[in-house]
Amino acid sequence: MTERPPSMVDWDLAVTVGSRLAGKSPSMSPQDAAAVVAELRAGAARSTGLVRDFTGLAAPENTAPVVVVDRTGWVRANADGFATVLAPVVEKMASKSTGKSGKPGNSGQSKIAHAVGSRVTGVEVGGLLGFLAGKVLGQFDPFYPPAGRLLLVAPNIVHVERELGVAPHDFRLWVCLHEETHRVQFTAVPWLGDHLLAQMHAIADSLEPSGLLDDGFQRVIESLKDGSRGGNLIEAVSTPEQREIIDRVTGVMSLLEGHADVVMDGVGPRVIPTVRDIRKRFNKRRQGVGVLDRTLRRVLGLDAKMAQYRDGAKFVRTIVDKAGMAEFNAIWERPENLPSKAEIGDPTAWISRVL
Repeated sequence: MTERPPSMVDWDLAVTVGSRLAGKSPSMSPQDAAAVVAELRAGAARSTGLVRDFTGLAAPENTAPVVVVDRTGWVRANADGFATVLAPVVEKMASKSTGKSGKPGNSGQSKIAHAVGSRVTGVEVGGLLGFLAGKVLGQFDPFYPPAGRLLLVAPNIVHVERELGVAPHDFRLWVCLHEETHRVQFTAVPWLGDHLLAQMHAIADSLEPSGLLDDGFQRVIESLKDGSRGGNLIEAVSTPEQREIIDRVTGVMSLLEGHADVVMDGVGPRVIPTVRDIRKRFNKRRQGVGVLDRTLRRVLGLDAKMAQYRDGAKFVRTIVDKAGMAEFNAIWERPENLPSKAEIGDPTAWISRVL
């Protein structure tokens, strides 16, 4: 694990808690596990050319590595990623814990309070990572130096293919197609990761931690009570200025997820015999498998992520159908060409503005 400076979040504790809550991996022999790892690596390598041929995006070779991990490995990787992304937020929160003189407190009481607070936050973050660790199939981490890395979570892929009752080899390639598309997006468009990180910094710059501490938790409670709002934790504690930034990020994430889904559905029928059956069963699974699962998805904003897949895919298909893939690729030329959240729902507005 990457060594981290002192923080308001005990990241090591978060990893410990998250790993314990992630659940057991599906049972398989060491030989079968090794075979799955090898197949996923090969599937990702094969997908690179398939994505390039379909999208026209050419990713430089030997940039972002493909890493096949277990659930604990995914938790560790995301703790490192969160530490990077949240560093500006943590620094701003820490500045509010200084004394009136503006200098950090040196008393034993202050140090104890900081240690206790970081452990409490570490448990909370660990709980979130533990919940997600058993569900994520793959993920591109754009903030891992120097050019990101692709994580494929082998036990989760095996678990889902068994749960859905689909052809294992077809399902593994199908997952690789989606996740490799994200790797190609970020490596073929090298400014994209920096752009997203800049949005995170913008949110940090807009933070007023005292306001969050004063009434943020009350807003969370009110939002969760009023289910008709469809709100989540992020929406509950954000200001109008922050929501504007979040809307920009939502537009980008909808584009990335929708684009990957379009690639899966465009390439899949040519190389994956059972792709239609996989898509049908997987879409049903995305809705959540139980009351608790669905509740947590809404609270954490994962329902919004499901909408990103749907709305983003519709956005991409509409533009490609009207203008062609080569014209659509203008979207990757500069940050100004990325769609807003509103344009995701109105592709013709993006066509009028950019094309």
